[in-house]
Amino acid sequence: MEQIKFHKQKLYALIIAAVGVISVFLPWWKISFMGFGGSVSGMRDLGIITFLGFVGAGVATFLDKEKEKPYSNQFKLITAGCFAGAALFALIQFLRVSDFTSYGLWLAIATGIAGAVIVYVLKPEQLEGKP
Repeated sequence: MEQIKFHKQKLYALIIAAVGVISVFLPWWKISFMGFGGSVSGMRDLGIITFLGFVGAGVATFLDKEKEKPYSNQFKLITAGCFAGAALFALIQFLRVSDFTSYGLWLAIATGIAGAVIVYVLKPEQLEGKP
């Protein structure tokens, strides 16, 4: 089996995208009333768009042909835009219904922001420890 080597920036982006996809399936709201309760995952309403943003970031990373090099300008913008869009829609969902929020929604917002920062703001040299 052939081993595919990724640049650290792309590997981190893939890991963050995977965590973001998982966060959409976690509880975004918890409701409890008189000992009874339940939770609601993010796979509804704007959460589906958040899910598509994380999937889009992962797909854009795989579509870049130069896997051992940092992002080219076009793929950098696409991937960062997908992460930022996912964070934005998760934040909008939080602002719409901010009562009873749970850890899945917070994780989706954090991973969207972290993905955009890793891809767009940090330079590839900073990820490798070079000054």
